[in-house]
Amino acid sequence: MTSGSNDDRAHETSQIAMWSGPRNISTALMRSWEARGDTLVIDEPLYAHHLSETGLDHPAADEVIEAGETDLGVVVSQLTALPPEPFALVYQKHMAHHLLPGTDLSWVDGLSNALLVREPREMLTSLLQVLPNPDLDSTGLPAQVGLLERFGGALPVVDSKAVLMDPGAMLRALCESLGVPFTERMLAWEPGPRATDGVWARHWYGSVERSTGFGPYKRKDVEVPRRHLPLLRSCEALYDRLVAHALTPAGED
Repeated sequence: MTSGSNDDRAHETSQIAMWSGPRNISTALMRSWEARGDTLVIDEPLYAHHLSETGLDHPAADEVIEAGETDLGVVVSQLTALPPEPFALVYQKHMAHHLLPGTDLSWVDGLSNALLVREPREMLTSLLQVLPNPDLDSTGLPAQVGLLERFGGALPVVDSKAVLMDPGAMLRALCESLGVPFTERMLAWEPGPRATDGVWARHWYGSVERSTGFGPYKRKDVEVPRRHLPLLRSCEALYDRLVAHALTPAGED
C-alpha cells in the first residue's frame, strides 16, 4: 500500500482492485462483494481496451469493444474516482493479463490491490478447454508477479482453493487485509444474471448465474497434456512466488 494522509487512505480503501488470472473464482468473488450491499462492482473494465489493442479473437470481441471503453485514460479516471452515492466501496474485478506490457501503472498505486490465484495444473486444464494454445502471459501470472513486486510483496494474495474450503474465514481475512469490515452477506447471493455483468457473461457465467454461494472445493483429476508441460512448469514457478504471500484463514497464524 502507498503511504499518505488519512484522506488518501480512505480513498485508497474505497477502490478495491482484485487482479485475477483466468478460470478462477473471480466472478463468484465479484458476486460476494456485490452481495454486501455497500459495494459497486465493476466487471473487467480493461477488457475492451485490451482487445482493441491486441486484436485477440475472443468470444464476442467486437461486442465487448463496442460496449466497453477503449480509451485507457478514460477507464483509469473511472477506476480512481471515489465511489458514487450511495456506495462506500467499489470492487474492481480485473484479469491481470489485461495490463499490457509497457503500460504506465502509476494509477494502481492509489487503489487497494489484491491478487487472486489458482493452482496452475487446475487452472491450465480448465483454460485449455477454451484456449487451446495459451501462452504464459495469458495466464495472468507474469502480470500478477509484476504487481506483487511493484508493492514490495505487500499485497494480499488469495488462493481460490482456500476460499472454497473455508469461505467465511478467508473472506474475513481478505477484508481485514484491505481494511474493510467483513459481513456474512458476502457468503450468499441471489442466482441469475446481473446488470453489472460484462456483455461476455453469456459465454462464461452460466455456472455462476446458477449459484447462490461458493461451492465446495473439488479436486480436478485431469493432467496437463505433455506438449503443455513446459508452460505448466513456468506457471508453477510464478505461482510459487505468489502463494508464498497467500493469506491464511482468519484466526490462524
